Amino acid sequence: MLLGEYEHTIDDKNRLTLPAKFRDAFASGVVLTRGFDGCLNVFGPEEWNHLVETRLAGLDPLSREGRVMHRYYFAGAAHAELDKQGRVPIPAPLATSAGLERDVVVAGVFDHLEIWDRANWREHLKEVEGSAEHVAERLAAKRD
Repeated sequence: MLLGEYEHTIDDKNRLTLPAKFRDAFASGVVLTRGFDGCLNVFGPEEWNHLVETRLAGLDPLSREGRVMHRYYFAGAAHAELDKQGRVPIPAPLATSAGLERDVVVAGVFDHLEIWDRANWREHLKEVEGSAEHVAERLAAKRD
């Protein structure tokens, strides 16, 4: 399980050094793709395949919504390997889509990582902290 948040920087060659705590989980490579809320998602190959098999493969390509989601996830996705220093290259189009420049936050989110522009992460946390209790209550009510 991937947990925690870490402040890092993207170097001049668009590489991000993953926090040491996460490197073993991504030893077999990563899949980077657009995330929601203004971040990038980073999946290990197994987690990526699970997402595809359980959530994306079943979407109807004849429906507009299915096509939109397929394009969103697959067109911008990139496979990458960590180098010996634990760095992963961030493709320029993905960095641009998430507004990433130099200062970022790498957040562990259960089965994947999110990479956020540091200022955007702080704003997002303010928003989440103000609504998390209400969201939890609504989700709990749905279980009844």
